[in-house]
Amino acid sequence: MVTNQKKSYFYAILSILFWSTVASVFKITLRYLSYIELLMISTLVSTLLLYFILIAQKKTGLLKALNRHDLGLSILMGFLSPFLYYLFVFKAYSLLPAQQAQPLNLIWGIVMVILAIPILKQKVKARTLVAIFISFTGVIVISTEGQLDLLQIKSPLGISLALGSSVLWSLYWLINTRDHRDPLIRLFLNFCFGTLFVFIYFILFHPIRIPEIEGIAGAIYTGLFEMGITFYFWLKALKLSETTAKISILIYIMPFISLVFIHQLVGEKILFSSFVGLLLIVGGILLEKYDTLRGIFNNKSGLKG
Repeated sequence: MVTNQKKSYFYAILSILFWSTVASVFKITLRYLSYIELLMISTLVSTLLLYFILIAQKKTGLLKALNRHDLGLSILMGFLSPFLYYLFVFKAYSLLPAQQAQPLNLIWGIVMVILAIPILKQKVKARTLVAIFISFTGVIVISTEGQLDLLQIKSPLGISLALGSSVLWSLYWLINTRDHRDPLIRLFLNFCFGTLFVFIYFILFHPIRIPEIEGIAGAIYTGLFEMGITFYFWLKALKLSETTAKISILIYIMPFISLVFIHQLVGEKILFSSFVGLLLIVGGILLEKYDTLRGIFNNKSGLKG
């Protein structure tokens, strides 16, 4: 008999495999589309997909129960992500090699810890400070391509956008922890309003043209497997798991698998500095989560999500 925990691992691994491919898809798609076109098509696809999932699960009736506070929160969340977050991410990928943009975006795991100190009033542990230092050392290694003596950054704007996206994602999830609506309803509404912001931005700042079919295909893939169905699978994995910790910790396998796809599909030669920097970033995050890791191995991890 297949247990809920095994089903949870199945959905989690499926999500990780899909997310491992998207950095490569971003870079390939941006050969044919501008970052704004990629954002417009992918968010629209994701919104439509989430709506069809709502219909399939017969949850559209929950939309009628929403109040002004719910809608206001969704407007804020939609502005943060998908609008601002993916605007930063896709522009960063247009300026940086995928092997730099992808791990720098991952720094959100440690940025959220930093932001939680003033926002959630969390105490600072010595281990947390060490973890922050290790992760940001990884950022410097990746940003300078290992040339620490020169400290020269080839694309300051690209690096800033990649790091900025991690701040936006951290804020999004910190606010998300206080939103107790149905996760699928919440995600759908965020994408509805986010897509509206994207559309306004697109009309104001980008000429309308017929994009190449390769670009459209990449944007559809992004909407399906970066934003839409993969988020749904991840939420399902968290819901089925005995503890959220058992699943959430698996996400840090993803960037290493992603490097393989970046090399094979995009054709980038993976620099030693990219691998070392990624190890430092992930190592710092896992150090900060030491208590969670210990709980998992002792079968005493936190509450079910």
